[in-house]
Amino acid sequence: MNQSAIPKPASVRAMRASRVVKERSILLEAEKQFAQLGFEGVSLESIAIAAGISRHNLLYYFPSKEALYRRVLDEVLGQWLEGMGQLSSGDVPHMAMSNYIAAKLRFSQERPTGTSIYTQEVMAGAPRYADAIVQGVLPLLQADIKRFESWAEQGQIKRVNFTHLMFVIWAMTQAYADLAPQFALLLGKPALDETDFEQARQLITELVVGTLARPSK
Repeated sequence: MNQSAIPKPASVRAMRASRVVKERSILLEAEKQFAQLGFEGVSLESIAIAAGISRHNLLYYFPSKEALYRRVLDEVLGQWLEGMGQLSSGDVPHMAMSNYIAAKLRFSQERPTGTSIYTQEVMAGAPRYADAIVQGVLPLLQADIKRFESWAEQGQIKRVNFTHLMFVIWAMTQAYADLAPQFALLLGKPALDETDFEQARQLITELVVGTLARPSK
């Protein structure tokens, strides 16, 4: 009989479920602290205390602060990469770009602490995460550029430097996480709301689509 098909005892399933819950608790607290204090400003002790466990117990789940930090970044990057398929899988340029920009802004809105950690790491030169960024982001960036090139060859969009176009899109959408407190302050409100993100989506989409529009004959 296939060993994987043998039902696991309830106690084993409960232990695995408990581990998942505890890991999630640690990761959530680590994300908060890394976002606020940076890698150097956080200790395993502070994370463990906030998560309600001992430092020794935390090391059972994550063997070092760097391992925990990379795991947080893995989850942040993984969620971001999920939205990057919006372009390479799209057929209609303006719809694909609108969906992609919406996904990036939604990520900025829903996970500002994770985005902040990623930005801090990149701004520092990615000393602890450069390999993962290259391995994870570069293939999808190349796929998106290839899709832009295909649209340009078909005459659907104007040819520009598509690599830098993607960088500009990332910068505009990322700002709504990294600079959201400043934007809200200048708008006279405690935080950006759904209307702000929708208005940003519309404007960024218009700017990008307008940049790529072929002149009418």
